[in-house]
Amino acid sequence: MTIYLRLVLLGQLLILLFALHLGLLPTNGMHSVRGTPEGLSRFLDLLLHLILPALTLGLQPLAAIARITRAQALEVMGQDFVTTARAKGLSERMVHTKHVLRNALPAPITLLGLSSGHWVGGAVITEIVFAWPGLGRLAVESTLARDYPLVIGVILVGAIGVILGNLIADIAVAGLDPRVRYE
Repeated sequence: MTIYLRLVLLGQLLILLFALHLGLLPTNGMHSVRGTPEGLSRFLDLLLHLILPALTLGLQPLAAIARITRAQALEVMGQDFVTTARAKGLSERMVHTKHVLRNALPAPITLLGLSSGHWVGGAVITEIVFAWPGLGRLAVESTLARDYPLVIGVILVGAIGVILGNLIADIAVAGLDPRVRYE
């Protein structure tokens, strides 16, 4: 099953559970159709409509990121510097946050940066499933209308998003990993 088909299925299941059965969240759209709220209530309405699309995009890579983070943390916990930190009398919390986590985070952050392409493609599907206006919906509509300059522009914006995601991940890894030093 492709990643995009899984997004459609996950989005539909989330709508079915949280919107239709439990009645907690709205099914689609960016704002409620009952009036036009202003100020803080408009912002809260937008956040309420954002929960299901964000869950749909965020749950997809969560298992892989958690698995890699755990594997890296277990690997780092067996290193000599962690044993030395414990021998110096540091608390377990300090050992885990300052030493283990800081050395284990570069791999999951790299995975996040590399998966930014899937998020751009997944945003197209998610916008269609949840009826959100955005670049994904614009890309589909412009493709169906054969508006090729607009399609190229949307693809260019998506490519810039992927490049920026990878750049931010590389900068974050360089800032977190104590083994990486820039002069």
